[in-house]
Amino acid sequence: MTPLDQLPAGAWANVAGVFTDIDDTLTTEGAITPDARGALAALKAAGLHAIPITGRPVGWSAPFAAVWPVDAIVAENGAATLIPSQIGLQRPTGKREQLSKIYQQDAATRAANFARMQRVLAHIEATVPGARHAADSGGRECDIAIDHGEFTHLPQEAIDQCVALMRAAGMSATVSSIHINGWYGAHDKLAGARWIVRELLGRDLDAELARWVYVGDSTNDQVMFQHFPHSVGVANIAHFAPQLTHPPRYVTRGERGAGFAEVAAQVLAARR
Repeated sequence: MTPLDQLPAGAWANVAGVFTDIDDTLTTEGAITPDARGALAALKAAGLHAIPITGRPVGWSAPFAAVWPVDAIVAENGAATLIPSQIGLQRPTGKREQLSKIYQQDAATRAANFARMQRVLAHIEATVPGARHAADSGGRECDIAIDHGEFTHLPQEAIDQCVALMRAAGMSATVSSIHINGWYGAHDKLAGARWIVRELLGRDLDAELARWVYVGDSTNDQVMFQHFPHSVGVANIAHFAPQLTHPPRYVTRGERGAGFAEVAAQVLAARR
């Protein structure tokens, strides 16, 4: 990983927007920091796109989608998107909702998968010592989450066991800095990014990957680090470095929100 301050001159001159993780990337100790929120606002003021992609649930994400200076928040690792009213997603009826919520899966599929996931969650809690569902589980619609680092601390062997049980049940599974997430479906953060660019902007993300920056902090960001040529880890990604098959290209000097603010400053400086 190359220090971000060694970014070659002109490398980000054509950047159109920034995708970012939320927990421990935008946030510090569970809250967005003033410098990170200011960085989002500066990106938007410059006419750039800002889209967080998170493993957090739809219910948790909705209040932030309504007030943060972002185009949208893609929640539950690509399963659902929340679009604020000032951006809007025009419906065939012409009605513009207060906060648009769209899903990758239809309602019947979501309902069937939800029931299956609850059985897997109960099995994990009964099988893995110390495993408990995440505190934000009440807001989840398309996945389940086990807390390993937010309010509960699980050893690595327990984290690995949770992942194995999810995958044995046919689920996709990934580990963020705070949660172990599992879901039914082929979506992930990259699929969610492709989806929101298509739905909101009417464009093909794969045709313009070099015009986007991705910022993250943990192993569940690897698919984004792998595909985005302009990928950045905030400094606290060092905790996960031994587990990364696909590390980011660059790394910030600051951790969490301060690191994100560094990235935004580089993006904005490249436009001058």
